[in-house]
Amino acid sequence: MNSIRRISCSDWKSGLNVVLSRVKPWTNCCRCPEAAPPLSRSQATATKQAPGFDTGEKPRLRAVDLARKVQQEWRKPQAAEPPLSGQQKRVMELKRFSLQLQHVHPNVLAKHLNRAVLYQDKDVVVINKPYGVPVRDDCGATSISSVLHVLSKMMDGMKIKSDSQLFPCLRLEKETTGALLLARSEEVVKHILNLHRNNQVRRKYWVITVGVPVPSEGVIDIPIIEREVTGSRPHYKMALSPLFKMNDAGDGVTKVRGHRQAHSAVTKYRVLDSSSGCSLVELQPFTEVKHQMRVHMALALTCPILGDHKYSHWSKLAPQKLPDHVLGKLGLEQSKSRYLPLHVLARQLMLPGTNGADVNVSCPMPKYFTQTLNRLHLTLPDKKDHK
Repeated sequence: MNSIRRISCSDWKSGLNVVLSRVKPWTNCCRCPEAAPPLSRSQATATKQAPGFDTGEKPRLRAVDLARKVQQEWRKPQAAEPPLSGQQKRVMELKRFSLQLQHVHPNVLAKHLNRAVLYQDKDVVVINKPYGVPVRDDCGATSISSVLHVLSKMMDGMKIKSDSQLFPCLRLEKETTGALLLARSEEVVKHILNLHRNNQVRRKYWVITVGVPVPSEGVIDIPIIEREVTGSRPHYKMALSPLFKMNDAGDGVTKVRGHRQAHSAVTKYRVLDSSSGCSLVELQPFTEVKHQMRVHMALALTCPILGDHKYSHWSKLAPQKLPDHVLGKLGLEQSKSRYLPLHVLARQLMLPGTNGADVNVSCPMPKYFTQTLNRLHLTLPDKKDHK
């Protein structure tokens, strides 16, 4: 039987020293990184900033580096853009001006409208409505109705206890500029609407048309109805719903049954001047149907209003296509015609006043309207009479 050797404490310590002497000093092992002793914060930062150190993460961009990068981008030579014509510059300015008014603070729009007051008395106020600003709160942008409470206070001297109010009476389209009638109370609104139903409120518009209406003056009495336009981009437009049609022989007309959903629409027109294939036309609508004047001019007289991109084509949605000679007069290319604004001006407003005197307000022409008249060599009636 083999004898068992007893190991004393001194022998165990000597053997342990031998084993430890053969082990290499403590180093960072690539296979066991967790075994490495932890580094201090300053050592870790220095290690990350050392050249060739790769953590696998994208280095952060410092503010000073970002500023230098922006400066370098600004110093790069910009590609020269082709110069814009005078008409293109005016159209772009108008577009920016319109967008600014729709997205500014309500107080800013109210100040602009306060400077644009044309007439006021104890019952009504007439302002010069700017182009591109909606009257009602249905477009998602800042509207005239949304700032009337601020405008009324401004007109009343910003009194704290002021109870003055303003209400819109008769509609104007978003793209129409000119005289807009406001009432100081709801009772006045009802009174004006009653006058309007009895044709005692007269509103005259000036429009610039592509084409010359024949005959030079007359009355358009054709009902209007809303119809769907089918195709790749289905949409709705107002259309004519005539009560008469040509007979089979082509030498007369036959009355047809009117559509139940059609609205009676009557517009009086008169050509004030014509030149370069375009005309300055005075319109007086006796009814108030959506897009009435635009539909009557484009579809009844085949003389669409300049800048009317909706009714210049029936079967599609596209910018208005203009004749080459008109483009030449305006200094535009066809590809830029989409920037042309709708040339409709609410020129004159007349209604009976409550104090016995009639209200008769004329609105000045906006800058873009006057410049288009000059380019097309269209003469205003008063200047024409003095020639």
